[in-house]
Amino acid sequence: MVKFLVIVLGVGWLLGQLIRYFLRSKLAKFAQQVNEVAREQEREQKHASRPKDEVIVDYVPKTFKEKSKKDVQGGDYVDYEEVKE
Repeated sequence: MVKFLVIVLGVGWLLGQLIRYFLRSKLAKFAQQVNEVAREQEREQKHASRPKDEVIVDYVPKTFKEKSKKDVQGGDYVDYEEVKE
């Protein structure tokens, strides 16, 4: 009788540990999917909120800022950079 009780308790404990492991992995996967959907909605909301004709510059290099600070005197000056293909 004691042997049967020990076996039942051991199997119950083992099943509890296995269920806990699988639930954690499933919950982590579910949380990742929810976060991904939230990020996608945030991107769509950002995209929808700005006007279509607006130009947005995310990054301006430091060298560009330094070039624009120089005073150019005399004549028409066109700042350009050669693009090699």
